[in-house]
Amino acid sequence: MTDDDQQLSDRVNNRSHRPSSRAFREFIATGWEERPPVLPERSAAAPFAAERRRRIGESFTGDRLVIPAGQLVVRSNDTDHRFRPHSAFAHLTGLGTDQEPDAVLVLDPAEEGHEAVLYIRPAAGKDSEEFFADSRYGELWVGVRPTLEQVEALTGIRCAHLDTLPDAVAKDAGRVRIRVVPQADAAVTALVERVRSEAGVVEDSAVDAALAEALSEMRLLKDEHEVGELRAAVAATAAGFEEIIASFPRAVRHPRGERVLEGAFQARAREEGNGLGYDTIAAAGNHANTLHWIANDGAVRAGDLVLVDAGIEVDSLYTADITRTLPVDGVFTEPQREVYEAVLEACEAALARAGAPGARFRDVHAAAMEVIAQRLDGWGMLPVTAAESLEPEGQYHRRWMVHGTSHHLGLDVHDCAQARRELYLDGELRPGMVFTIEPGLYFREDDLAVPERFRGIGVRIEDDILMTEEGPVRLSEDIPRTIADVESWMARVLAAK
Repeated sequence: MTDDDQQLSDRVNNRSHRPSSRAFREFIATGWEERPPVLPERSAAAPFAAERRRRIGESFTGDRLVIPAGQLVVRSNDTDHRFRPHSAFAHLTGLGTDQEPDAVLVLDPAEEGHEAVLYIRPAAGKDSEEFFADSRYGELWVGVRPTLEQVEALTGIRCAHLDTLPDAVAKDAGRVRIRVVPQADAAVTALVERVRSEAGVVEDSAVDAALAEALSEMRLLKDEHEVGELRAAVAATAAGFEEIIASFPRAVRHPRGERVLEGAFQARAREEGNGLGYDTIAAAGNHANTLHWIANDGAVRAGDLVLVDAGIEVDSLYTADITRTLPVDGVFTEPQREVYEAVLEACEAALARAGAPGARFRDVHAAAMEVIAQRLDGWGMLPVTAAESLEPEGQYHRRWMVHGTSHHLGLDVHDCAQARRELYLDGELRPGMVFTIEPGLYFREDDLAVPERFRGIGVRIEDDILMTEEGPVRLSEDIPRTIADVESWMARVLAAK
């Protein structure tokens, strides 16, 4: 074969000096100590995941449901991004962190309900080429993978080799409707499409979309295990914010001080959990007025505020989502206090509205906007009254807060995104829901409609809220949020540094 004949996909190995002699293969396969099989304890998530599988099965009686974990994604030619399983897969198996790329959960219709089978790529023997030569899956490259028996013990789900997945998907095709989570794994979706085609079945995309929708809507109400994981994520995030505060002196001295703050939080995220729930926003000064500022390459200057929006994802993949706006000097200036108090008042109004009987998700945003419009009106910034601005044909106040006040939170930072509008935006707040409250005001330096004393100030305050039978509860209650508490918090952390 000439270089011209070599497939592009194979050329990544051109720089490799992989040993391939028979002598080497025989030698590397011998002389290894036997590892006695150790079965892990059953995951604490396993019984909750089993109940979730039962519930989703009830919605699709008689159908075969295919829920992939997803594939590894190439980053730099022959390295991969850190793997994170699809949230639906994690929810239904209880597996988190970077476990089981390429795995597929199949819920097979049975006489009563569904039987769950987890198809995985198990550990390969030391006499296999994969063991020493496969940089994506080989033990010498990425560590020991679990056996079928170990994953079965951990999850309580019967496990089978991934190689048997095609036959399992194709069984009774044409008589059993097959649904696959769309956009979770291109190879698995292609397999399902091929099986359908060979069986002469033409399915509308709505068949698979209905599964994604149901899986998303099922997560609107969190169970006991999920709430515990979210509490752990918030606690870890609180510790991460203290690392940020402790790094303020070094950030002020560094030309890219925002990166110092970002890095301090990220280190804690890897120590305490799986990593970041999303890219950290560490926005100093006017950068706070760019809503998704993640470049984090600016200076941190005395007299400015720093808006930090950050969350730690724990090993189960549940994430916190917290925003605090902190004065670089540890003390708010008078203009900063004015803006901060307005946002804090909007937070309180939104929380109070969430606790009203029959409150709907959209009402939380409406309550925050009433406060924002009134404050802006009081500062003379609106061309109409606050009441007129709040009318649907007005909305002048949204110039300074174009985002929404809330979103559901869980395995994804914006959880349940495929849920129907009537269950999400228009849905009634119910016990078990976890969502954010995050109003803000963003006054850009170049905005001439803003009083000069406020220009360049951006403030957001974000808390994570659990709806209970008694009403809404801040999971992030212990992360200081009032002006007095924030100033005391910063003084304490910096004094202890």
